[in-house]
Amino acid sequence: MPTPPTAPYAAPSPRALNNPRGVALMTLGFFAFAAGDATAKLLTDDLHPFQVVWFRQSGLFLGVVLMLAIRGLHILRTPRPGLQISRGLVAAGSASCFIFAIGHVPLADATAVSFVAPFIVTVLGALLLREPVGLRRWLAVAVGFAGMLIVIRPGLGVFHPAILLVVVAASFFALRQILSRALSGTDSIATIVSYTALTSFAAISLAQPLVWHTPSEPRIWLLIACMTGAAAAGEILVIRALDIAQAVVLAPVHYSLILWSTFYGFVVFADLPDGWTLLGCAVIVASGLYTLHRERRAARRQSSAE
Repeated sequence: MPTPPTAPYAAPSPRALNNPRGVALMTLGFFAFAAGDATAKLLTDDLHPFQVVWFRQSGLFLGVVLMLAIRGLHILRTPRPGLQISRGLVAAGSASCFIFAIGHVPLADATAVSFVAPFIVTVLGALLLREPVGLRRWLAVAVGFAGMLIVIRPGLGVFHPAILLVVVAASFFALRQILSRALSGTDSIATIVSYTALTSFAAISLAQPLVWHTPSEPRIWLLIACMTGAAAAGEILVIRALDIAQAVVLAPVHYSLILWSTFYGFVVFADLPDGWTLLGCAVIVASGLYTLHRERRAARRQSSAE
């Protein structure tokens, strides 16, 4: 999915705080993520989706291997290896489902549907972590899912079954968020990212003997390099943004993905979302922004009480 890393990041120090620059870096990061997704969609015409996911994950895998070589294997020490491995498997499932889906549906439609992930996080947080969720949050969740139904329009002749894979990808991504929260109290960011990269890469590698096709055209290798580079650039830019700016300021920038996905969909594939897709996306984004607003107010009240 076109989403940034979800491990918990430490709040930037007041001296390093630079929200405007953070917003700019986050916007560029999502622009890079969308470019990577567009390139991945192109590659599904020549390569199996599992192979595309493998190439995409290889960049993060090599980065983690380099980090372990420099900083040492002690990064992999964790009191909860089961949860760490589960998070990596979930990440592999999320990426695979999304790449499979965008091989069949417009990029903007897939991106719009993927925005239901925060609402699924709310549901799973209430069910699995027993987090309190008020009536307004539940209403926002209901409206967000209604927006998803407007985008996919089941039963109206425009529904493509592959869009359900985006819903599955969003669900996996939400579960990844929940696992991140569960791990945040015991493990460092480096440990979480390392296990996710190593586990997801290993899981996807298991499928490669069944689907592998060695690219023979230089064009395909160029696209692979562009996809891997764009994904790596997106990761770096988003992490840097989270290092220097407040997460509550950066969170709404996530929704710029629909702009970049629409842009790439039009320029590369001559796809433009129709009016219903734009309406559904507007409903999802409005509900998501309202949820972020409620979370920000709740955080302020808790901070004041302390």
